Parts: sequence; structure tokens; C-alpha cells
Amino acid sequence: MRSEPLRFFAWNLGLPLAIALAIFAVFDLTSLDEIISNWLYYPNHEFPFGHNRLFENLTHRWPRIIPDLTGEAAIIGSILSFIWPLMKPGKHDRLLRLLEALRIAPLLRFTARYRRDFLFIVVSFAVITGMIHFFKSHTSIYCPVETTLYGGTMEKKEWFENFSLFHEAGPGRCWPGGHASGGFTMVALYFVARRHQWRHARAILYASTLLGAIYGTTRVLQGWHFMSHTFWAGVIVWISALLTALAFYGWRRLASPAVQAPGSAPPAPEQALSGLG
Repeated sequence: MRSEPLRFFAWNLGLPLAIALAIFAVFDLTSLDEIISNWLYYPNHEFPFGHNRLFENLTHRWPRIIPDLTGEAAIIGSILSFIWPLMKPGKHDRLLRLLEALRIAPLLRFTARYRRDFLFIVVSFAVITGMIHFFKSHTSIYCPVETTLYGGTMEKKEWFENFSLFHEAGPGRCWPGGHASGGFTMVALYFVARRHQWRHARAILYASTLLGAIYGTTRVLQGWHFMSHTFWAGVIVWISALLTALAFYGWRRLASPAVQAPGSAPPAPEQALSGLG
């Protein structure tokens, strides 16, 4: 039994911290970021797709719809989850029949049943966004195209050279990768899947990781991020989502999530009053 929490935290916290250390050693303490960006920049003294509007729309603006719609759906689900427990048999029978006739009742029962999960996604997205903005403002790192290395006017620095814990470090806002973090935020769905032991939980994890990596890499191609910015965004997002999931579910539910019996009936209004179960 003692090995169970150790195994859980080793994989979910220890491994990301080890990856962070590797990123620090491989990228931040070397010139690998510059080597990669130089390879992209020097052929024509500009970054590929840097001024391509179609590429910008396809890889930066339009893809935002995925995390944006997910967050909005979670907010709507959270709000709706409070409605069904208010429906009292005998007191709201007419309204209950109307909701059933309009096929709204199943949706309300669903949101009430999974209220904790909807709230987790909302809070997780907020925590992740807050942490990314905190590190952006408290490191004040400039993007490659803003530095003197690639035609800009600002000096290139590493995040740890400029980090300030208690106040903003300056106007730079490039570290970690914000666009990459938008894709990585979808890992919040993985923790929901882990809680309910959904069969495709790992597929959600891999898809979220791939999404964040694609988001970040396209910005590297445009000269708006160094490669390490994407990796750092992934680590920060994962730890933020993990800590939020631990606060909502506890490590036991994430390590050994309860399995819901197949075919179980949705809760009645009076049963849903617990809401957060």
C-alpha cells in the first residue's frame, strides 16, 4: 500500500520535474534554442511563415477554438449543474414533465451528476492560465524576432536570469509559450478520464500533448518562440492541472479511480442534491 502513492507521485510529479531539469540542462544552459532558430532563420534572413496570414490563421488564430469551446462548455455545464437538484418531485411536477418532453432533463441530470468534473475543468483552465501569465510577467522574456539575434532591438535572456517572484520583471511576455499552453490545457480532460477510468484516458493525454506541441512548434517556425518555450509550457501546465486535480479528487481517485457500474440509472432530483459526488 505504501508503494501506491509513491508510484503515483513518481510518475505524475517526479517525472515532470525530471523533464523540467532535463529541459533546463539541454536548452537553458546551452545554445540549442538558438541553433534551432538559426537553422530556420538564416536561409532568407527571416523565419518561414513569419508573415504568412493563412499560416497564422491556420495555426494560431483558428486552433484557439478547441480550448476556448472546451472552457465555455465547462462553464455552461457548471451553471446547468445547479438546476436539476432544485427540481422537487411533487412541487415541480409540471416543470419536470416539460423538461422531459423537451429532452432537457437528461442534460440537466448529466450536468448535475458530473458537476465536480465541470467545475474542475473551469478551475483547472483558470489556474493554468494564471500560472502561464504569472511566469510570463515575472520573467519578461522577449520573443526571438524581438531580439537583436533576429532583427529586433531587445537583448536575449534566459528566464532564470530575469525571474522576479514578487513583482513584474518587465514588458516581455514570451516565456513560457502561451499558444502551446492553450493546447496543453486539454490535459485537464485526462484527469477527468482518470477519475472515471475511461478506456480512452491515455488517448486524451497523448492528443492533448500532441496538440500543445503542434501549437508551440508552429510559433517556433514563425520566430515567435524558442523551442524550449513549448516544453516549459507543457511542464507548467501539467503541474498546474495535476495540483488542481489533487485538490478536487485526491490522489486515490486519480490513482485508482472508481468504476461506475454499467447501466446505472441517472440520479433523481433529490439524489442529485449532493451534486458534488
